[in-house]
Amino acid sequence: MAALADALRQFGAAYLATHALSTPQAKAWRAIVACRSAALGGQQLACDTCGHSHWQYHSCRHRCCPQCGTRAKDAWLQGRLSEVLAVPYAHLVFTLPHSLNGLYGMHPRWVIDTLFASAALTLTQFAANQKWMGSADGTPAFSLVLHTWTQDLQRHIHVHAVMACGVLDKDGQWAAPTRKPNFLFPVHALSKVFRGKFMAALVGAHSNGNIEHDPQGDAPAWQQRQKQLYKHEWVVYAKTPMGGPAQVLEYLSRYTHRTAISNERIRCVGQSEVAFKVRADDQGGKRMVRLAGVEFVRRFMLHVLPTGVKRIRHYGVLASACKAVKLDAARLALQMPAINPQAVESAQAFMARVLKLDVSQCPCCKTGRLHVVATLLGLRQLPSPGSTLLPQGRAPP
Repeated sequence: MAALADALRQFGAAYLATHALSTPQAKAWRAIVACRSAALGGQQLACDTCGHSHWQYHSCRHRCCPQCGTRAKDAWLQGRLSEVLAVPYAHLVFTLPHSLNGLYGMHPRWVIDTLFASAALTLTQFAANQKWMGSADGTPAFSLVLHTWTQDLQRHIHVHAVMACGVLDKDGQWAAPTRKPNFLFPVHALSKVFRGKFMAALVGAHSNGNIEHDPQGDAPAWQQRQKQLYKHEWVVYAKTPMGGPAQVLEYLSRYTHRTAISNERIRCVGQSEVAFKVRADDQGGKRMVRLAGVEFVRRFMLHVLPTGVKRIRHYGVLASACKAVKLDAARLALQMPAINPQAVESAQAFMARVLKLDVSQCPCCKTGRLHVVATLLGLRQLPSPGSTLLPQGRAPP
């Protein structure tokens, strides 16, 4: 099966001949190409019944690696099981206009942090308004997840918001939305406030010299972009309201640890191009996109985030500074039973698909047990991007 690592190996030299990598991009490249190969080391497992043996190599655990996303997602979901409240949830998407893509290319950290802050302040402000919630100055519970891509790997900067319908009021009671239990706020009003907060931050950063490498920072280009941004209708999209905890977790699993492209979507890595599937419609239809190999690599590299940037952030009741107190208060207000550590552990085991597999069973005879018979140490330093690694699945002599 074709994989992202195959595309990087196939077209790496051609891409690097005309493009430079940032430090985070180089780290991501090394990790993806080395993932589950002899370069990272591993163990040789042998069956005690039929004699079958195979090598099992270590994972890179990089957040851009499509091979490591499932395990990271399962581990993250285990920690969220006890945080889901027994109320409906809403899913909203805050998107930046594409005219800000140039600024993102030069100041990605500033754009990301400002996008998170603007979306979070917008939701917090609306949640504290008694017009929309049954209490004034209530504390909401929501998480934001950053995505920077479209299905065909173009730059499309947006955050997904998953928010509980209601707020925790000052008296420790849970207040439901005023209109409907599963309706939060009108998206047109959200859009205007979201745009206003981001634009205010943009003007302030420009005046203070915090985005000095803005490619549209000179006066004529700045004025032209400002006109476009105010004229453009900023999109806040509200998806179908979610139901109970099970559906919330299913939504979270879709969006939290998704990478720009999964290996399952890549159909072929050829001599000159990469073919991959994209969504064709809202009914689940698919279509095939073919890109020149170098262009495919270039688009993927657009979505490697700066070092240290957090893609998932929590606010209000779920904020780390107050979660220990306010989450317990919200559960008490909703008359949810106290968390049973043993029950949570059982649920975690159920959610983590990896843990449902009997990893010690022989895949060949299905009856024998696998035992480690040899260990291979990984390389102290991974080869630079574009270098040839040991082929996957083959042990060194």
